[in-house]
Amino acid sequence: MHWITVLTWVPASWTSFGSIRSIHSIDWRLPWVIVASFLAGSLNAVAGGGSFLSFPAMLGVGLGPIQANATNTVALWPGQLTSIAGYRDEVRKHRTLATKMALAGLFGGSIGAIILLNTPAQTFLNMVPWLLLFAALIFALSGPAMKLIQRMKGGADVEPNRESGRKHWLLVFATTVVCVYLGYFGAGAGFLIISLLSLFGFEDLNEMNAMKVVSTTMANGVACILFAFSGKVEWRFCLAAMVTCAVGGYLSARVSQRLNPRFLRALVVFVGLGMAAYFFWKNHA
Repeated sequence: MHWITVLTWVPASWTSFGSIRSIHSIDWRLPWVIVASFLAGSLNAVAGGGSFLSFPAMLGVGLGPIQANATNTVALWPGQLTSIAGYRDEVRKHRTLATKMALAGLFGGSIGAIILLNTPAQTFLNMVPWLLLFAALIFALSGPAMKLIQRMKGGADVEPNRESGRKHWLLVFATTVVCVYLGYFGAGAGFLIISLLSLFGFEDLNEMNAMKVVSTTMANGVACILFAFSGKVEWRFCLAAMVTCAVGGYLSARVSQRLNPRFLRALVVFVGLGMAAYFFWKNHA
């Protein structure tokens, strides 16, 4: 009887000290987030559109739609922040406009994040396939749209409308509107800002990317703060995604120039449309 008591007590004591409990408490969903975040970071480094993978992955591990979007936004933001350093020369060159674009990002991103936090979860879930479809179409149309913009500008002697005494308040207002969408969901917003800059006379891709990075980083930054304080971020998934996304981005950036840009853009569009179709099916199943 004494040995039976000991044998039944030992497992219970292990459980109380966490030996067995720790095995059962391992979150086996975490590897899926790690893999998806690595691929998302890789895709962002070579073509953009990483949210097409990381956001559905957050939904797939059981997070609510708003929680998944908040967690995904915070996870991807450090990679955006570090990219500003790569364009520091262009930012210094257009410091005044960069400041205005940053303010547009802060204001628009705040509005978008607040709208998201006050959106019912089911309403946002119903909007997910439409948002993914919208973002995928942005990527699909980005190439032809840029060519059309260049043809429109090529027909006239357009002086780049930069900081030489001209104000950019219309550009800043349009950027603010885009950043509202960025704070709310955001996939494809970077291309919209690039298109705006091109329409306003910018031709140097590095300068356009610098202004885009400033506005999108500020928009996502303020959204991250609001999401973090709202308690909507699932940190165990967020921190894992931060690390693996950064690793994927670093490794892929080293080989991205060897890949065909058209293939990469087609891949992003395919993934985006596939994810949109999946969520349309899931919402109506």
